[in-house]
Amino acid sequence: MVALQNGTCLPSKEFHIFGNGISFSISPTIHNAGFQHDGLPFVYDIRESASIDDVAELIGSDSFGGGSVTMPHKLHVHKYCDRLTETARHIGAINTLVVSTDGGQRIITGDNTDWSGLCSIMNAYIKKAKELPRSGLVIGAGGASRAALYALHRAGVKTIYLSNRTLSAAEAARDTFADQFAITVLRSLDDMPKPPDIIVGTVPADKTTEEQFANLFGPAGLCIDMAYKPRKTPLLAVAQRHPGWETVTGIQVLLAQAFDQYRLWTGNEPPKNAMVDAVTVREGGAEQIISIV
Repeated sequence: MVALQNGTCLPSKEFHIFGNGISFSISPTIHNAGFQHDGLPFVYDIRESASIDDVAELIGSDSFGGGSVTMPHKLHVHKYCDRLTETARHIGAINTLVVSTDGGQRIITGDNTDWSGLCSIMNAYIKKAKELPRSGLVIGAGGASRAALYALHRAGVKTIYLSNRTLSAAEAARDTFADQFAITVLRSLDDMPKPPDIIVGTVPADKTTEEQFANLFGPAGLCIDMAYKPRKTPLLAVAQRHPGWETVTGIQVLLAQAFDQYRLWTGNEPPKNAMVDAVTVREGGAEQIISIV
């Protein structure tokens, strides 16, 4: 228990990131820097598991303060949620667990900050470009893809394309949003009728090659890759060869959505400088996300 300056006493809480193959995650660096800056008695760590069921005990613990959810659990963690936000229901994927109380009852709410982090980046680009993008392309069809599709819709992009190696997965993602907005599924990236204004990659970088993306880029646009290992992915490498394109790395996306998570968990504005500085120290010169969002 820690007493804050306003006299409020806060119990110690544990926050985790749940996923598989996430030993490299920099989320603990981001959130622990924020907690330390604000003097909060919280700690955030990595909990790897092949199934979300393997961490059910952690979610049910009284010491659980909240959590991040990454692949492959974003589409399955809803079973441990008492409530879902409207956006999480629309997207069909959860990346954030928020703990609250209602009438003395402990409530776990499933939310999604992947879309809001992406949308903040898109809106900043649109404001800078002073022109609404006409079309957007999402590459991949997992939980992160659904957030990207929804972010494009909320940013005002009217024509949205989706490409994925497995056509049925792309069609399932499209159908998730069928009653909200239209998505055109491509059989391959070669089927793009013309270069999009915004491209969002959601596929692990080691599953892609530069050759796949060679014909996607027009004179100008915004390219975001949600993968951040390596920092310059094949998709970003191709985009950066086109002078009119602005690129956003997976580290920048991770920070943008983490800021929203921090607000949900603590009720505080995130100490962005402290969080970015911590990433910069760890990663050796991470981009200044604050200049974008």
